[in-house]
Amino acid sequence: MSADIGRFVEGVTNDSLTDDEVVAWLRGVFENGLDSAQIVALTEAMRDSGEILEWPADWAHLVVDKHSTGGVGDKVSIPLAPALAACGLKVPMISGRGLGHTGGTLDKLESIAGFRVNLSTDEVRGQVERIGLAMVGQTENLVPADRRMYALRDVTGTVASLPLITSSIVSKKAAEGLTALVLDVKHGRAAFMVEREQAEALARSMVEVANGMGIQTTAVLSTMDQPLGCAVGNALEIVESVETLCGRGPHDLEELVCVQGGLLLTGAGLAEDMVAGALLIHNSLNDGSAFERFLQMVAAQGGSPSDFDTDASLLRSLGLLDTSLLSTEIFAESAGRISDIDALAVAHACLDLGSGRKKLNDTVDAQVGAILEVQKGDEVESGDPLIVIYHRGTLPEGMSENLSSAFTIQSDEVDVQSRITDIIG
Repeated sequence: MSADIGRFVEGVTNDSLTDDEVVAWLRGVFENGLDSAQIVALTEAMRDSGEILEWPADWAHLVVDKHSTGGVGDKVSIPLAPALAACGLKVPMISGRGLGHTGGTLDKLESIAGFRVNLSTDEVRGQVERIGLAMVGQTENLVPADRRMYALRDVTGTVASLPLITSSIVSKKAAEGLTALVLDVKHGRAAFMVEREQAEALARSMVEVANGMGIQTTAVLSTMDQPLGCAVGNALEIVESVETLCGRGPHDLEELVCVQGGLLLTGAGLAEDMVAGALLIHNSLNDGSAFERFLQMVAAQGGSPSDFDTDASLLRSLGLLDTSLLSTEIFAESAGRISDIDALAVAHACLDLGSGRKKLNDTVDAQVGAILEVQKGDEVESGDPLIVIYHRGTLPEGMSENLSSAFTIQSDEVDVQSRITDIIG
């Protein structure tokens, strides 16, 4: 069967198989599944369909990356990669764009003036060697089989297949030549996998396959019911990422950065365990070393580090955001404690303002979005601000009311728990 899978992937890559033949095979997997050995064989064949990044022997064991299944305000990669580099790891982070209510790392980075995400593999290699990290889009030469297979899955309703999702994600990460990988698999109302059981099944599948390919892999299950952090929208999320890199980030975002970083430092052998690794990441966020790596990456990829010369908390008024934007505040209608913030409602509002794509070729407005003035568990009085919307022109009809109803306020105490619900691997 492994040989058959290899021939299929070869036919996908060299176009010897027609679209109808590829779709027939994908439908068979969608309906009947694959066993563990077959998923590993499919993932390896997809990885091998194009170029595989290779690294110098003296630091190849330090090459790591992460993948998130996405969510609202999920900007973990942007502070995490520089923090990892500051702690001695090498991070060739290949990321994607947003579609629908889920934001994309590349769109966020491109809100930095001049920042280039389209680097050649030689540029990626050189930059990772020099400064320890690069954050880029998928090159034409990496995993070409996945591009064709995913495009056909998208138009034939065969996306939601555990073997196909696993092979798509892991093959791209394996092509980076990694030693260790952490997977942030989210569950909740605004996650790709709404039910925790679905998220856990996907996490275990990816961990098993990636480990089977020799990559030290751990998955973090985390909730995506409320937005992550306070910022939703590309440039706004860069501001919050910089604040996190300067030790001033929101607690839930910093927790995910530190835990995922700690797991990668452990997997690469630079920390005794996750707790020790998380402390190293935390220190890099507070001693300036992670922020310095971020500035080096901005310079290397065409941006201007001087855009970030001032105190990060002032960036909103210092040119990163368009000063012609309008802002609208939504206020609490009663007193109490915030017991819930509907991430999906916030995301759809930002999407309607133009912060993301409803269709693949939509243009993104990097500047619009929202800043949450409260988080779950906070106490508010009637009339206190809940959220600020940054927009152009008049807000769409009904948006203010929809956003107001996204916040649930109760009189009782609220139990605020960690976003992390399990670590697998």
